[in-house]
Amino acid sequence: MEVKTSLLDNMIGVGDMVLLEPLNENSFIENLRKRFDHNEIYTYIGSVVISMNPYRSLPIFTPEKVEEYRNRNFYELSPHIYALADEAYRSLRDQDKDQCILITGESGAGKTEASKLVMSYVAAVCGKGQEVNKVKEQLLQSNPVLEAFGNAKTVRNDNSSRFGKYMDIEFDFKGDPLGGVISNYLLEKSRVCKQPRGERNFHIFYQLLSGASNDTLTKLKLDRDFSKYNYLSLDSATVNGLDDAASFRTVWNAMQIVGFMEDEVQSVLELVAAVLKLGNIEFKPESRVNGFDESRVKDKNDLKEMCELLGIEQSVLERAFSYRTVEAKMEKVSTTLNVAQAQAKTRHKVMGVLDIYGFEIFEDNSFEQFIINYCNEKLQQIFIELTLREEQEEYIREGIEWTNIEYFNNAIICDLIENNQNGILAMLDEECLRPGTVTDDTFLDKLNTICAEHQHFESRLSKNSKFLTDHSLPHSCFRIQHYAGKVLYRVEGFVDKNNDLLYRDLSQAMYKATHSLMKQLFPEGNPAKVNLKRPPTAGFQFKASVGGLMRNLQTKNPNYIRCIKPNDKKAAHIFTESLVCHQVRYLGLMENVRVRRAGYAFRQSYESSLERYKMLCKQTWPHWRGAARDGVEVLLTDCSVPAEEFAYGRSKIFIRNPRTLFTLEERRRACLEDLATLIQKIYRGWRCRTQFLLLKKSQVVVAAWYRRYAQQKKYQKIKSATLVMQSFIRGWKARKILRQLKYEKRCKEAVTTIAAYWHGTQVRREYRKFFRANAGKKIYNFTIQRIMQKYFLGLKTTMPSMSPIDNTWPARPYMFLEGAHSELRRIFHFWRCKKYQGQFTEEKKAVYEEKLEASEIFKDKKALYPSSVSQPFKGDYLEIQKNPKYQKLNSAVEDKVLLADVVNKINRANGKGAPRLFLLTKNNFVLADQKTGQVKASVPLPDLTSVSVSTQSDGFFALKLKEGSASAAKGDFLLSSEHLIELITKLHRTGATAADRDQINIDISDEFLVQFNQDKVCVKFIQGGPKNGNSAACKRKNNRLLEVSVPSSP
Repeated sequence: MEVKTSLLDNMIGVGDMVLLEPLNENSFIENLRKRFDHNEIYTYIGSVVISMNPYRSLPIFTPEKVEEYRNRNFYELSPHIYALADEAYRSLRDQDKDQCILITGESGAGKTEASKLVMSYVAAVCGKGQEVNKVKEQLLQSNPVLEAFGNAKTVRNDNSSRFGKYMDIEFDFKGDPLGGVISNYLLEKSRVCKQPRGERNFHIFYQLLSGASNDTLTKLKLDRDFSKYNYLSLDSATVNGLDDAASFRTVWNAMQIVGFMEDEVQSVLELVAAVLKLGNIEFKPESRVNGFDESRVKDKNDLKEMCELLGIEQSVLERAFSYRTVEAKMEKVSTTLNVAQAQAKTRHKVMGVLDIYGFEIFEDNSFEQFIINYCNEKLQQIFIELTLREEQEEYIREGIEWTNIEYFNNAIICDLIENNQNGILAMLDEECLRPGTVTDDTFLDKLNTICAEHQHFESRLSKNSKFLTDHSLPHSCFRIQHYAGKVLYRVEGFVDKNNDLLYRDLSQAMYKATHSLMKQLFPEGNPAKVNLKRPPTAGFQFKASVGGLMRNLQTKNPNYIRCIKPNDKKAAHIFTESLVCHQVRYLGLMENVRVRRAGYAFRQSYESSLERYKMLCKQTWPHWRGAARDGVEVLLTDCSVPAEEFAYGRSKIFIRNPRTLFTLEERRRACLEDLATLIQKIYRGWRCRTQFLLLKKSQVVVAAWYRRYAQQKKYQKIKSATLVMQSFIRGWKARKILRQLKYEKRCKEAVTTIAAYWHGTQVRREYRKFFRANAGKKIYNFTIQRIMQKYFLGLKTTMPSMSPIDNTWPARPYMFLEGAHSELRRIFHFWRCKKYQGQFTEEKKAVYEEKLEASEIFKDKKALYPSSVSQPFKGDYLEIQKNPKYQKLNSAVEDKVLLADVVNKINRANGKGAPRLFLLTKNNFVLADQKTGQVKASVPLPDLTSVSVSTQSDGFFALKLKEGSASAAKGDFLLSSEHLIELITKLHRTGATAADRDQINIDISDEFLVQFNQDKVCVKFIQGGPKNGNSAACKRKNNRLLEVSVPSSP
């Protein structure tokens, strides 16, 4: 049996408000709270979906959820927006019915997110293919573009839609999307110029300044600093959770996916930049000769940049800002504007998605709220009409008698607003067109005159005396009793906002722009199409667009999503009862429930009803063999349900009262518990029988295996005993034969021994005289050989180590081995040295040769030498080949560098040292500046005659040059190095290996002469502790003496 889930299974609260008992406002709100607390954000009113904004991510919008609701009955699963989207899509695809989804609710209730979810679901369940996927991606990516240019941060919502949006998505006969058409209603244009405190301008301005590249901003003549633009509010410039830079990249990509060309995107951004520049233009008043005021642009820099962006002559735009032309018959009059005026001014299947403002009731309601609430009145009207029509069509289709339903018809309110003769909008247009002085007060006076007797209109100054003492109704306001409650409107600004005029001079100036997009936005500025007729008012335009929208919606099958926000804090898990109650009232949800419950509250197909409740009757359980309707009749008769509580349709059973349904559900729940007990009993019996049979079968198998095992063990025991007995017998026989063989063998050996002794006796008797003559010599030779053998074997185990410096050698055991013992020691030492030399590489050999030569030069002569023995000679301490800092210096040295180190060049004037780089090659040595690498001196080695050092532990040395050579022009070099031993050794070896020059002399003395220019200076080394630490210090005593103080060795 296939078990299907239902809306009624595991229900938290009531999933469908039509089934709510008792039905009142408190129970309605409590049911919403209960479901919201359990993360059930969706609830039905029949086919209407109520959506609560959770203000957090929930795991109910995954691809798995999409598949779960795909091609499922609307009431088959728990309430979800996917169920409504699937029902609408399947009706469009399979029944060829155009659909519309109406999403309403106040700002922050989640209307935009709901529309995204509907579109994403439709995109997920429709067909696949390269072209289809491209269209789906374009439809989905239209949202970021629309949000950037039409959404803004408000005190109620960080991403509030400031316009109404209606999207028609067209599908082909297979149900694959072909494209879409988007219409917008009542964009909040005033937000561009001024935003309330705590709110922002439209997102695109902040996204452009935050996310555009520096090159793009330079081309648009913009700066990232928001404070430089008057149209951008600074107190809410940044919003937590909104990354404007990332959003700009998303919008840029979305525009390209939707189909904008690169130059078109650039044109749009130029227009946005021009709007920002426009906000910075300020005007100053000037008085003309005739006494009238005029305005001038104060700072023309922003005006100039704006003209460059739009391709307009600066003089043309400046004149359009400051003048307007009035035409009367054949005459034109140019009038200056004052400062206030200048600154203020194939048939395809279709699924429509309407995302529009919900009913708005603020503390201060103006023209915008009036227009929005008018639109919601029309939507409520069409909702009631379409809901009743749908109910009536279903009753007629099912053959059930239709009875008229009493409900509040808000047509009288719509007529109060839109009547062409005496409606509020008509009177507002009449006031705007009337010559003479027109103010908001004159408009209110007209309302008080014409609408005073209307039952849904209230005013303090009307003829109706009952409002004269109503202090909650100010003098400059009027009140309309809408279907959702009374709303107080302040008439201030009604006339100006309804006019919504743009002077013809500005339109013509914009049309003169070379910017292609600007020409398309202002077609009325074309001089060839000059129309002297006054443009329609904002109210007239909105009334016409709402009328068109209503006609469009009436041709489609409606689906409703009512969005509610649970709190004003935009926080999760908070349910503000007063706020939710307010929204339930102005959304008319209680009225929706009453209309839906006016006839039969619940209806279900016979098949589904029989499948759900068949266990309540023995005749229908477990299987009904006849028609489903006959089974339902038998079931209801058996359950004793009163006849007035239900009615039989052609394909559905209709239940009038929710109590009847809940009674059936309660009996079904109890029956399911009994069935569960029965199933558990049968299952436990089956499980025990199965376990017993398994144990019995296992016992037989175990017994069989045990008997086999016991017989095998018995056989193995008998077999083992037999083998033991056989082995003992075979052993006894073998031992008997062995004893016999041993006896025979001993007899043979005894005979042989006796024969051998006998033959030996005979031979000795015969040859005794020959043995006595040579016996002594042979015994001596044998003894010597045995001693030599023992000596060599003992020498093998007492050999010394393989180290060439190991002088140990075993002592000789006998005096006659003295010569051989010494020769073996010499041979072993030479062999050991040869082995040791074979381990040396050429580099290691050269290092040891240098160490050996350093020993010959400095050993017992220089106190610094012992500390250098353990330090390896590295040579290139600067890593001159690898260090990029010395690349230029390395290229200046032609030969291979043998040594590179930092030395201190001693100044004879003060005895202080200056760091220099010392480089030694085969042919010369080089001194260079440590910081710049610049060569200071390059001396060929043939010009170097000797090197002088002290006997102490300092690092000073003097390089004495050949007199008369070019290198000796400035005299000798007195240097100091931390690697003195290595440096002088390499100098000495380099001179010794050259055949064409004399060997460099090494003079080791505590007092020597150094030639500086033309003077000879004595360098004297003394013992003593320097003041600056443990290093040697040089100090000038006089012009002829430099004294080096060397710390005494510890």
